[in-house]
Amino acid sequence: MRTADLLKRDMTLAAAISALVFMCALAWGKPFISTGSAEAPVQAQQIQAQQAQGQTGTYTGTVLRNGEQFVLRDAAGQIYRLDDPREAQTFEGKPVKVTGRLDTEARLIHVQRIEAAAA
Repeated sequence: MRTADLLKRDMTLAAAISALVFMCALAWGKPFISTGSAEAPVQAQQIQAQQAQGQTGTYTGTVLRNGEQFVLRDAAGQIYRLDDPREAQTFEGKPVKVTGRLDTEARLIHVQRIEAAAA
C-alpha cells in the first residue's frame, strides 16, 4: 500500500473511534456532560444540612441498577445506594423522591418511602 492510502485509512479509523467515544459520553450523561442544573447546588446544601443533623430527609433523583443493588443518582450526579431493593426495583430508570435517613460514610440511604417524582 502507498503511504497516502495508509494515512487515509488511519485517519478514518481515528475519526470512527472518536465518534464512538463521543456517543458513549452522550449516552452516559452527567459524569461527562454538565447540564448546568440550577437545582444541584440547592439540593447539595439540603443534603449537607440533613447529614449534619442525622435527620430523615427527602432526596430526589433517578433510580438506577448497579449489579444486584439499586442506587439513586441525584441532579448533581452523586450516587447513593438504596437499602430497599424490592421497592426501588419498581422505579428503575424513573425520577423519584426517596424519604429516608442518609448514612454519609456508607453513601447509603435507609429508605422509608419511595414515590414517583415529576419528570
